[in-house]
Parts: sequence; structure tokens; C-alpha cells
Amino acid sequence: MIPDLMQVLAAAEETGGPDVGKLLSTFAQYGVVGLIVVLLIIGVIVPKYVMNALTAEKDNWRTAFEAERAAHQVTREQLIAAQASVDTANEQGRAMVQLLEKLGHRTQPTGSV
Repeated sequence: MIPDLMQVLAAAEETGGPDVGKLLSTFAQYGVVGLIVVLLIIGVIVPKYVMNALTAEKDNWRTAFEAERAAHQVTREQLIAAQASVDTANEQGRAMVQLLEKLGHRTQPTGSV
């Protein structure tokens, strides 16, 4: 028994691995069933439970994307409103400076350029 095992191990080491062509021809000799098995192995055909899981995952990602896009739209609208408020404050400041200059007040340098 042990010499037979040694011969099998030696033969396995010499081949270097499985012969893919031999495996495919073994599957192919079974006809349609062999073809289906080969297509399942290489991933061309997938089981229904895998397809259902992928579809559910796709729907979850789409829902998350839509929610994120809506949240970013709200943020954009808030930034636009804040910018309008800043523009209004700047314009009021300029009008106040012009009014004070017309009334004879001197402006003090603020140190900004």
C-alpha cells in the first residue's frame, strides 16, 4: 500500500497540477449537462438565488445613491441661500460706508488689503 501511495505522490509532483483541457473534455463528453456544468463553473450561468441577491444589492445601492443625492441637493440650496445672505450683508456694508462718507465721517483703515 505504501509503495502505491509513493508512486501516486511522485506522479502528482511531476504533472505540476490539473490539466484544464482534460477536465473540460471530461465535462464536455456528457453533452448538454456537461456544457451547463462548465458554464456554471466559469460563471456564465448563475443560480437564481445569486441573481436575486445581486438584484437586491443593486436596489439597495440605488436607494442609497438617491438619498445621498437628495441630501446634497438640500446642502447646495442652503449654500446658495447663505451666499445670498452674505451678498446682502456686503452690499449693506458698502451702502453704510458711502452714507457715512457723505455725512463727513472718515473711514478708519481696517488692516485688510
